[in-house]
Amino acid sequence: MTTHGRDPGLDSLLDLHGQTLFVDDLGHWVKFVVVRSEVSPERPHGLDYSLTLHAPDGARLVGFDNAHPVRVRRGPGTRRRAESDHRHRLRTIRPYEYRDAATLLEDFWREVDEVLRERGSLP
Repeated sequence: MTTHGRDPGLDSLLDLHGQTLFVDDLGHWVKFVVVRSEVSPERPHGLDYSLTLHAPDGARLVGFDNAHPVRVRRGPGTRRRAESDHRHRLRTIRPYEYRDAATLLEDFWREVDEVLRERGSLP
């Protein structure tokens, strides 16, 4: 939650910019790209971000980013959201409801842990 327009977790998220961390002994790694941007309909929170989990061979397994708009649904009547926030899991792309920086990090790490468990990297 923001307090008086200030996102208390924002500094922690911005501090991760440029970091690449190995998350297990098998070689899975995460990468953070987080910079301030102009506030716009696509980025109402004023951030340009990409948080990703990669397999040892470099393939992206999980990603939370706002690099492009996403469709809300498929088929007739398809429309794109104004906000570009979304998440990738393997080949699936779903809209993501950005609330604040701390929640973004929690959601990302939760998804990372789930995928690593599925791949047998975590108990």
